Amino acid sequence: MGLQPTDMPSPGNFLSRIIFWSYERGTLPYDIAVAAIVVFVLLTPRTWFHDRPQSDLPSQQALIAHVATDEASGTQTYLVDPRLLASPIPHTELEHQLHDAVRKNVPELRGRPFQIVGYEPELDQDGNVAHYRVTVKQ
Repeated sequence: MGLQPTDMPSPGNFLSRIIFWSYERGTLPYDIAVAAIVVFVLLTPRTWFHDRPQSDLPSQQALIAHVATDEASGTQTYLVDPRLLASPIPHTELEHQLHDAVRKNVPELRGRPFQIVGYEPELDQDGNVAHYRVTVKQ
């Protein structure tokens, strides 16, 4: 006893059951739907999706500004935006994070040894840290 034309699901019914995921697990239509999803995920070009996170931060290097060089002492002073640092920062970790931020974002200091000889937060009108004034020596 074969399938009669009236026993065949209509294309609309088949599509409806696929969309609403009403097939039982382990059935052929369920397996086909899962395989189609996997193929779509693995073979879809990345350029079709524009879901990169939008960031209101300027470039990393723009968050550090060189403000002074003291030739006599061999030091350089930078203003470091606090958005480069992890938040909240334990006081004991602040110098370490400032060192990492400067090392990663100041091209002339990358790959070169330097030490922070001083830093101080500079506050804005509301009492929040506007930036850190960091003095380094190579």
